[in-house]
Amino acid sequence: MTRVKICGVTNLDDARQAVQAGADALGFIFVENTPRFVTPEQVRPIVRALPPFVTPVGVFWDHPVGHVKAVVEACRLRAIQLHGDEKPEDWQDAPVPVIKTIKLPPATTIEGLPEYKIGERIGALYWQKAAAAILFDSDARWSEGETREPIEWRAIRLMGAMRPGEGRLAIVLSGGLTPDNVARAVELVRPFAVDVNSGVEVRPGKKDPDKLRRFIAEAKRA
Repeated sequence: MTRVKICGVTNLDDARQAVQAGADALGFIFVENTPRFVTPEQVRPIVRALPPFVTPVGVFWDHPVGHVKAVVEACRLRAIQLHGDEKPEDWQDAPVPVIKTIKLPPATTIEGLPEYKIGERIGALYWQKAAAAILFDSDARWSEGETREPIEWRAIRLMGAMRPGEGRLAIVLSGGLTPDNVARAVELVRPFAVDVNSGVEVRPGKKDPDKLRRFIAEAKRA
């Protein structure tokens, strides 16, 4: 069954709604000057209230390794998600599993950009020793509330067999997912997990309980 991460959580009520709907992981964005930025002081009590098998994930963007480790310890995070130009050699000794984000253009433009067909694979291979999973996301800017256009799904499915002798590369699919398209995305890609943010919101930083329930149900049923 595909796992579900609800990202951009900013408050305890949304965290509880997501957990009750069946979320496997919650994402907290520690990237300054973004719509869903949170501080360790805000996240620490939310993480303390989570059930034992729901994974709190910290999202970072080109932050120093020492800073990330301090936030992980302060909030008791159990995974790190990197969105910037980090170098894999700096993260091989990370205190918790690393999820590395690789950004792709929207599906409507990727056919005219064949270099991305190669680039996505090289990027994933580059991180295979340091990352526990690769997250494919849109290269669009952080959402201010609008739903982003989905990325190309079919090519990503091939990435799951790129780790000879080490099992399948864990793929997390993100970028433009909604309750209406996540089932189709799961059927095509067969990812380890899906990750959603603006697709289940009322506004930036505030989740919609009905969209949360529908999204998680559709992802797990697919």
